[in-house]
Amino acid sequence: MNNQKRRPFRSRQGKNNYRGRSNGSRSNNNSPFQSVNGNSNFGRNGSMTNPFNVEKTIQKFQQLAKDAQSYGDPVLVENYLQHADHYSRRLSELNSKTKTNTIHQTDKQPSTNTQIEKKIDDNLNKSDKKDQ
Repeated sequence: MNNQKRRPFRSRQGKNNYRGRSNGSRSNNNSPFQSVNGNSNFGRNGSMTNPFNVEKTIQKFQQLAKDAQSYGDPVLVENYLQHADHYSRRLSELNSKTKTNTIHQTDKQPSTNTQIEKKIDDNLNKSDKKDQ
């Protein structure tokens, strides 16, 4: 074998799979970040919809801020505290959504306690009528 031989330079411009530089005028229709139905308000993953994950993230950034404070870097402290503040707002938003969802669910279905109370009242009324 002749390992010393150089391969000739091949231009890629004739290839179909070559993506050259563009100034943003080209639109890529099969991008994984574009939604099929045009809904641009979507999350990439559901990790920040779980309040426990958000709470752990808040604690992580607060701990990072404490570590940066001990190193004496005030800019990094402020950065981490801003991240923690963002996630605390996200947590309060998630908590308010779950609170309104539970309120709406209880409004739609009568609670089991009221159903039991109605049955007891009905039974008492029936027994009162029989006694008379």
